[in-house]
Amino acid sequence: MNRIPAILFFTMLVNLVSGQVEKAAYKTVADRFEANYNASNFEAIFENFSAEMQTALPLDKTKDFLTGLMLQAGKITRREFVKYEQSYASYKTTFERALFAVNISIDANYKINGLFVKPFKADNLPKPERNSTKLILPFKEEWTVVWGGDTKELNYHVENEAQKNAFDIVITDTKGNSFKTDGKANEDYYAFGKELIAPCDGEIVLVVDGIKDNVPGTLNPIYVPGNTVILKTATNEYLLFAHFKQHSIVVAQGQKVKQGQLLGLCGNSGNSSEPHLHFHIQNVEDMNMATGIKCYFDRLLVNGEVRTDYAPIRKEKIKNQK
Repeated sequence: MNRIPAILFFTMLVNLVSGQVEKAAYKTVADRFEANYNASNFEAIFENFSAEMQTALPLDKTKDFLTGLMLQAGKITRREFVKYEQSYASYKTTFERALFAVNISIDANYKINGLFVKPFKADNLPKPERNSTKLILPFKEEWTVVWGGDTKELNYHVENEAQKNAFDIVITDTKGNSFKTDGKANEDYYAFGKELIAPCDGEIVLVVDGIKDNVPGTLNPIYVPGNTVILKTATNEYLLFAHFKQHSIVVAQGQKVKQGQLLGLCGNSGNSSEPHLHFHIQNVEDMNMATGIKCYFDRLLVNGEVRTDYAPIRKEKIKNQK
């Protein structure tokens, strides 16, 4: 079986590409490359090389490389833009039998003048310190932050790489209680069944539903997040919402949503002792590989006072400011 080269075939010096949003020209070229690769139409890929690239990597060598890649890794099943590396657009690319970073560079005529395939590592991913997308709070009423902030005293999540900037949020009454009556049933809790909404426009990339809600005081450690939604923003930030009420999620994977659109209802599923919302932002979809991103909301009321570009902390009461 042919081995995949771990070196760059050919590269040209071009102007550095700035920004972390995939440009239309790169998307068009990458889409065409993926379609031709999956169809084993390697001559078409060669025809889309620049003249310099064709000289450096003749047709027979192009076919040998791509045939070896197909034999070892199979077809491409998913491709996701990650970032720019100098002149290259880097894609996290899932093949049938492997995961690689596929980097593509193009010239002014939209021809491929650089192609690089290497094992994908989480270290290749950008790790922004905070969100760049403007967000509203993911609910309509006033809620109370139970855990939130940068220290262990304020937020026990800080010791987890993916969840280090997470929030746990409930609804409390004037006495500070999160439930009425005796709190033995989920329906006793003010947050249970409340609508959870999209903080921004984006694409739903993961939905998990069907997990039963816990009896308050018990936990389900088998699937920690419970019923879950992950929303991907235009700048590749992944907003994770956990512990939805069973069968309440109304969005589907692949669906585009608008800011304020209903996602589902707050519940008590997963590793949760009472109905609440767990919310955090991470740099990739997979929580096992992710690094948490600090979350700032664009405009909100904090204990009744207007704050802008603010990250709430424990015990603060927060509500969207219209």
